[in-house]
Amino acid sequence: MDISASLTKAQFATSGHKPTLVTDANAKQMNQAQVRKAAEDVEAFFISMVYETMFSGIKADGLFGGGQGEKIFRSMMIQEYGKATAKAGGFGIANSVQREILQLQEIQ
Repeated sequence: MDISASLTKAQFATSGHKPTLVTDANAKQMNQAQVRKAAEDVEAFFISMVYETMFSGIKADGLFGGGQGEKIFRSMMIQEYGKATAKAGGFGIANSVQREILQLQEIQ
């Protein structure tokens, strides 16, 4: 499935705790800043998933680490790492997503 097909169906992007749904219907109503934010959110989510896989093999220290608190902290830390990486340029996914959203706006 190509990126335009997945965007046509629906693309979720994390923006804080509330996901933003980008569909054909609301893509046309988004301004340039909203389009870029949604594209960066999609990339941040993807990067967070990559980081989560990377960090899954790291074990906590026996003396002070582990437990539910560390799981929650690690999850929040990975989410912020994803956002920071996407904002700094990321993997380039945001640019592709932004082009697809803009293309959806032209079609409608």
